[in-house]
Amino acid sequence: MSKIFYLMGKSSTGKDTIFKMLKDEFPELKVIVQYTTRPIREGEKDGEEYYFVSEKGLRDLTKQGQVIEVRTYNTEHGPWNYFTVHDQQFAGEGDILQQGTLESYMEIRKFLGKERMIPIYIEVEDGERLSRALTRERQQKEPKYPEMCRRYLADNEDFSEEKLLQGEIIKRFENVDIGQCMKEIRQYIIDNRTKV
Repeated sequence: MSKIFYLMGKSSTGKDTIFKMLKDEFPELKVIVQYTTRPIREGEKDGEEYYFVSEKGLRDLTKQGQVIEVRTYNTEHGPWNYFTVHDQQFAGEGDILQQGTLESYMEIRKFLGKERMIPIYIEVEDGERLSRALTRERQQKEPKYPEMCRRYLADNEDFSEEKLLQGEIIKRFENVDIGQCMKEIRQYIIDNRTKV
């Protein structure tokens, strides 16, 4: 049975960078791309970071019974939905690499079975994380500081210690030095790959 290596962590922990590095390092892992109704950001490409769809697209997929889980965030710019679709991405054999939230991890684990799910949780000290978030937001053409702050604060609840324990997130990877962090994650994936 194939495994799903599920990468998650609070905002500005470097998980997007780590995810890209893992895709390059393990090209044989199938990548599951989640869906969102939020606007595409500068530098993003549809089908890479997310599949960007309209509210109507989400409603249609829900009616078809294809939505595994959905999360709605009330942002400064209105509600944004993030969701996982049971589509062709999950078909076939071979291990999978996916990125998302703890909430989405829990729902997918319920849907597909916890024996398939291998969580990879990235951590960064909160002060450093806030500094990284601010640096990233300043680089945007139109910085959205209120949304950055909302995301930062919401992560404390979304990734509370209680919720991490409910999700059986025991193994954690601290991203102080990305090279060392990647080395540890690389070995973790190798040790947990589906044996052929």
